[in-house]
Amino acid sequence: MSLSNGDLAELLSRAADEETAHRRRALQRAARAARYWGEEAHDLGAAGRSLTELRGVGPWVAAKIHGWIDEPPDIPEPDETRRGFLTLAEVRRVLDAEPAWERTPHADLQVHSTASDGSMPLREVALLARDLGRTFIASTDHSKSLMIAHGMDEVRLAEHVRAIDDLNEELAAAGDPFRVLRSIEMDVFADGSVDMEPDALAPLDIVLGAFHSKLRVREDQTERYLAAVRDPSVHVLAHPQARMYGRRTGLRADWPRVFAEARALGKAVELDATPARQDLSVELARIAVAEGVPWFSIGSDAHSAPELEFLPFGMATAALAGIPRDRILNYRTVEEVVAWGAELRGRSI
Repeated sequence: MSLSNGDLAELLSRAADEETAHRRRALQRAARAARYWGEEAHDLGAAGRSLTELRGVGPWVAAKIHGWIDEPPDIPEPDETRRGFLTLAEVRRVLDAEPAWERTPHADLQVHSTASDGSMPLREVALLARDLGRTFIASTDHSKSLMIAHGMDEVRLAEHVRAIDDLNEELAAAGDPFRVLRSIEMDVFADGSVDMEPDALAPLDIVLGAFHSKLRVREDQTERYLAAVRDPSVHVLAHPQARMYGRRTGLRADWPRVFAEARALGKAVELDATPARQDLSVELARIAVAEGVPWFSIGSDAHSAPELEFLPFGMATAALAGIPRDRILNYRTVEEVVAWGAELRGRSI
């Protein structure tokens, strides 16, 4: 049995619980890093390479990993908050086997800027995404209720829309086909209501609806999801589970019923590619496919430059879940996505 990096992350985490001081910290650091190793540790060992090539691994930690690789122990069941997350090595294995996922022109449909809690101005994040080969992005800064993220109120949203229009005009004048969609990550409350007025949302191309409060309740939240999907202003149900690696298991719902409602209303469901989110999980994404969800979107949920490269985590989830690329908005043209958003808005009027 070959231990995966995910197995090693769990073993390292458990081993850290039995140590103190600097050894505990070394194991914790390696456990966090293991999810981002681009190669499987056992492949490095088999090739005669040093495990200290791996981020977060020094000689003492490398010796522990070698011991597990040589004599694989029973793998403990991960804590519920750590189950069902892909490692970077798994992502690379999936996408290297199906290179069309990355080679086919595609967009990034959740990106943040300094208009809310991102670290880069709109123009900078847009041009960086373009340089990474994205065909367009959705500028999805937060709405006003998420004050911790400096969310935009109606006035600031209008200013942001004007900034997007100005940038798109600049790009078009230079003959650059790259575009920025006017969008927002709008707060959806526990009762399914939203925090922005319809008139303020009318100029937007697409609206992501997301839960950011009461994320640890254990009771069934089906009605909450149905209300969000049914809201006429919401195009995309963003990071639906609201799970977070090592912190939150996510909300519970009758997922087939939620996805059936999205199918009936023509709504999209997001695959948030942030490694700590991976939301939807592969398991739930398969259910969404089976229930006929018509559209999916993939967003890096980038708040900084390195995070723009998270998108492959969402692609790998889609590939493993069997989502056809022609049902993923990222692989449509910007004109098609804008038309889809306008059609949904027209249905609700």
